[in-house]
Amino acid sequence: MGVELSKDPNKRLVSVRATGKLTKKDYEEFVPEIEAMVKEQGKIRVMFEMHDFHGWKATALWEDIKFDLKHFADIERLAVMGEKKWEEGLAAFCRPFTTAKIKYFDHLLVDKAHEWIAQD
Repeated sequence: MGVELSKDPNKRLVSVRATGKLTKKDYEEFVPEIEAMVKEQGKIRVMFEMHDFHGWKATALWEDIKFDLKHFADIERLAVMGEKKWEEGLAAFCRPFTTAKIKYFDHLLVDKAHEWIAQD
């Protein structure tokens, strides 16, 4: 369980695949990589994919809030992909914490999510 991260600097894109329940340790591992890309590229785009996702442990939720506040204006687009109805609500919940354009996609529409994240 945890997080898999992949980066495509040419597209200023970070893809995050989250499974299970996120922990503080997960954030300690992937946040520095995202922050390095922001420092190098400026505004980035994030594809956040939830697969068999069960949310956050309390300490991880705090890490997420700190990340969101610190990087309020660093994310240009955020595509959220999920498998469950509550995950769609998560995309709406994120809006006050970022200036990013945010859109939810069902996990079956991965091609549409990639199209949208690449748009100018």
